[in-house]
Amino acid sequence: MIARMWRGWVPTEKAVEYADIVERTGMAGYRRTPGNHGAQLLTRDLGDGRTEIVTLSWWTDLEHIRAFAGADIEKAKYYPEDDAYLLDREETVTHYEVAPVPDAQGAAGNAVT
Repeated sequence: MIARMWRGWVPTEKAVEYADIVERTGMAGYRRTPGNHGAQLLTRDLGDGRTEIVTLSWWTDLEHIRAFAGADIEKAKYYPEDDAYLLDREETVTHYEVAPVPDAQGAAGNAVT
């Protein structure tokens, strides 16, 4: 299992509106792509007029991520609406191997289902 994470920063007064846009664009795209095992959008008010937005998604493997992101899976995918909201953004996406979660008996099981 692979976890994919991206971060961006928006004005706090636009955070709810931007989160709705991300849900309709990137998050919906993640969830429609075969090999995706879920996605979440996280927000954090930084207290300085900015809110951090994080997208986190789980994938079967890198090939399934390519089906969503294209050949260069490290490059962040943006939509036309993003420029009107983002103060700053990561241009790359981070990928992590997800460690298996032990079951009740301590044996390794699936990371995310």
